This record gives sequence, C-alpha cells and structure tokens, in this order.
Amino acid sequence: MQNQSTRWHATTILGVQRDGDVALAGDGQVTYGDVVMKHGARKIRTLLDGQVLAGFAGAVADALTLFEKFETHLRDWDGNLRRAAVELAKEWRTDRYLRRLEAQLIVADGESLLVISGEGDVIEPDDGVAAIGTGAPYATAAARALLQHTDMPAREIAEAAMRVTADLCIYTNDHIVIETTRRQDEAQND
Repeated sequence: MQNQSTRWHATTILGVQRDGDVALAGDGQVTYGDVVMKHGARKIRTLLDGQVLAGFAGAVADALTLFEKFETHLRDWDGNLRRAAVELAKEWRTDRYLRRLEAQLIVADGESLLVISGEGDVIEPDDGVAAIGTGAPYATAAARALLQHTDMPAREIAEAAMRVTADLCIYTNDHIVIETTRRQDEAQND
C-alpha cells in the first residue's frame, strides 16, 4: 500500500510579459516523494501555430486533458485567448469529470498572460509575471525583481528566474524549456 503522504511534485512554470513579448518557461523535473523520476519532462506547449503558449503544473494526464479542452475552446472562439480561458474555467468548474482534475494552467499570447484553475479562476497578473507549481513563489520573486531592476527581455528574465528557482526549490531543476510569442502588431512590424 502506498504511503498517503507520498506525492508527485512536478513543476515550476513561469510566464513573463514585457514590451509585447511573452516567454513561458518550465523546468523538466518530476519528483515522486523524495525521488527524482524524470529530468526532462516537457510542460510547455505551443498552440495555434505558435501564437498561444500553454504550460501546466499538476497531474500530467489531467493537464493534457485540459490542454485538449482549451485548444477546442480556442478554435471555437477564433483564437480569443481570454474567452477560451473563461469558457475552459467554466467547464472545468461545472463538469463532474473535469472537476476532479488536479492541475493548473498558464496560457499566454502577445496580449494576455492568464492563470486558469479548476476553482473557476482566470487571473491576469498586474505586473506581467505569473507562476504555478511548487517553485512558483521563487520564480515570481526573481522575475519581478528582474523586471523592475533590469532592461532584460522577457525570455532572458524567464530563463534567469528559472535558474534562481532551480537553485532554491528541490522540486525544480535546470532543464528549462522556454517558448515565446509576441503581440500580433509587433510580429507584423518585424
């Protein structure tokens, strides 16, 4: 019989928004109790041909189910990230099966950075920094400091903040995956 206190710990996901760019970073560690089971898990996805980024913390199978649902809502709402996020949160909270899923999502496009939870929350941070998972407090603090005190672009901030987090959080490693996207008007001007 499995010890009830033994749990899977699997993530730090960090989103950083600056000057029309958004970077979403995730580490690769999956931990069961006090054993690292995997070093290179990929917890960040690109959707809609790279226009939308999504990352998850929590149970992998649950998160993949939620990614599928979110992508369906994105298509239904012609890529409107906010509307798709609200529709996913509503469905997640009210559907008897989805309600039991244990995960959180961060989704982003060049306009918005949002955290979605099963409690029906869709939260957009005031400062362009959002993090979920076990290392979220460390990643948030490091990213906010870098945003306030440097001119680094979003991608560099996300990477540096994740490295700080990997040094502090035992459930986060330095096998970091970063995806970026930018605001459509910025992308068209390039």
